[in-house]
Amino acid sequence: MQRAAPQEFDRVLSSMCTRPHPAARQAAERFFATNPGDPATYQAVAALEEDALSYLGDITGLSAPHGYVTSGGTEANIQAIRAARNHARDDDPNVVAPESIHFSFQKAADVLDVELRVVPVDDDYRANVAAVREAVDDHTVLVAGVAGTTEFGRVDPISELTAVAHDAGALMHVDAAWGGFVLPFTDHEWSFAHAPIDSMTIDPHKYGQAVVPAGGLLFRDKAVVDSLAVDTPYLESASQASLTGTRSGAGVASAAAAMRELWPDGYRDAYERQQANADWLYDELRARGYDAVEPELPLVAATVPDGQFESLRDLGWRISRTASGELRIVCMPHVSRESLRGFLSDLDDLRSGPAHN
Repeated sequence: MQRAAPQEFDRVLSSMCTRPHPAARQAAERFFATNPGDPATYQAVAALEEDALSYLGDITGLSAPHGYVTSGGTEANIQAIRAARNHARDDDPNVVAPESIHFSFQKAADVLDVELRVVPVDDDYRANVAAVREAVDDHTVLVAGVAGTTEFGRVDPISELTAVAHDAGALMHVDAAWGGFVLPFTDHEWSFAHAPIDSMTIDPHKYGQAVVPAGGLLFRDKAVVDSLAVDTPYLESASQASLTGTRSGAGVASAAAAMRELWPDGYRDAYERQQANADWLYDELRARGYDAVEPELPLVAATVPDGQFESLRDLGWRISRTASGELRIVCMPHVSRESLRGFLSDLDDLRSGPAHN
């Protein structure tokens, strides 16, 4: 039986995962067998998790971060809602979020038996603050916004949403799973330094170039994290706030190693290179007559006919659509200008064939 080979990234254009940094890969291999879910026993990886949290705090403007390295954005978002629910102790809790929110919020609402109130975005795909304000009530435990939406790369008005949340007595959560490692090099107001937000999702295994899985969940207030804790009587550690119990020591170690190598200059270089690629691709698509959404972050969405889209997939391009049908290209660190030129060349060939239009 032939051994399977890992996925090549040369034609992967819609994923938010990427090749890990070599230092992250090496660190992961050293810590495969360790469990940060029991930090009293596995003290070396526990120390690395503290390092990772410190780096994440630097990146997001939080001097004393509380939280942990998760399996990814889904777990982090579920835990943020669970923490808000537990902290509020409301008998009929709801969460208010824009329709651009990640689908993990649907999972969280189902698992946690919390009502999810989804409100419209504005004409530029950002959360509609007036709609959020109208949707909150005395039972709202969390308002969520996105800093780098997965479909259009937009940044919600985080400061305004935070004011709405706190006026309602709710916590404010920011999902920066993808955007968190590029936004520090922009003028956007999105972080703990820009608004008194309460929690944030930020994933080292996306633009942070750690191995999968390595997400991140940060809290401003330790009391909110403590609302997640359960007793762990058979472990050396007395309690545990994480969701999965046993966790990936490889992910924790790789996250710390990647950030040690790349923060801030390496991440700045990656952002600037990929923002330039996204801007270039947008211009090229527009020049060909495609309706495209101007990239705010390194992500391009464009309306491409179904026949061309499916033919591009048949040619091996790993591409996906937004919920409203646009082709989306995510300029992750592995995406090269050469690869984008090859993609456009194939697209040009398809455009010249009437059967594919």
